[in-house]
Amino acid sequence: MKLSCLPVSLFSAIISRQMSIREWAELGKQIGLDGIDISLLLVENHSAAYLGKLTRELKDTGIPLVMAATYPDFTHPDPVQREREMEYLRRDIALSSQLEVRYLRVLAGQAHPETHRTEGVSWAVENLIQADRIARQYGVCLLYEDHSKPGAWDYYDFSYPVDIFLEICEGIRGTGIRLNFDTANIAALGLDPLAILAKVYDRVETIHVSDIAEMGKFQPVLVGTGVVRFQEFFKYIKSRGFNNWLCIEEASFTGSEGIRKAADFTRKTWDAA
Repeated sequence: MKLSCLPVSLFSAIISRQMSIREWAELGKQIGLDGIDISLLLVENHSAAYLGKLTRELKDTGIPLVMAATYPDFTHPDPVQREREMEYLRRDIALSSQLEVRYLRVLAGQAHPETHRTEGVSWAVENLIQADRIARQYGVCLLYEDHSKPGAWDYYDFSYPVDIFLEICEGIRGTGIRLNFDTANIAALGLDPLAILAKVYDRVETIHVSDIAEMGKFQPVLVGTGVVRFQEFFKYIKSRGFNNWLCIEEASFTGSEGIRKAADFTRKTWDAA
């Protein structure tokens, strides 16, 4: 098992430039992470000078960028906007390749009120398949997630309902797209994450280790202080031979100390499982 972290708690500090991506990498290394994750919203610009400097800085820290998160909206009712979304994602794939990111987390799109289920599933599958072809050219692996709602969106994820998530999973079967399974988003629907994981485990590449305060309510808390049964979850994936990245999604807004506590809890619980 290898451990990384998406520092949602630090997003505002990094976006406002109170903290740099390099400083996040140095903090992750100090905490003892094996790698770090970022949102592409944290990348300041796409200029050659900036990206070259950022790539060199990350190499200097000696800790790899494992996963980047981006937010394509392939379920938008406007076909022109869906075309734009593909162009945005194409650029994000190229950016991830330049930064030597191993995985790029992608989504289906927002639950726009005007978008009906059948057409939304069709648009998401069609565009994700197209994106996979682009990603393969750049050596980037796309990861589709059972997602809830990012701050970058107005609406919840179109595929937040588990039945839609599973339908889209089937639609992209046979592609290079793998899954990033989030432990809390299923619980936030009031469902057992393990029951859903068992349906898609053969497609799972990475795990988002995240927690919520109570079943059936999307309220992120410090990993290990909520209702997700991590020891049971880890025991199951260890029994299935999982030995890849556990990517903590730290959204408790308790700063670097929260990341440290989440990392310590995850390691200890994994070892005990």
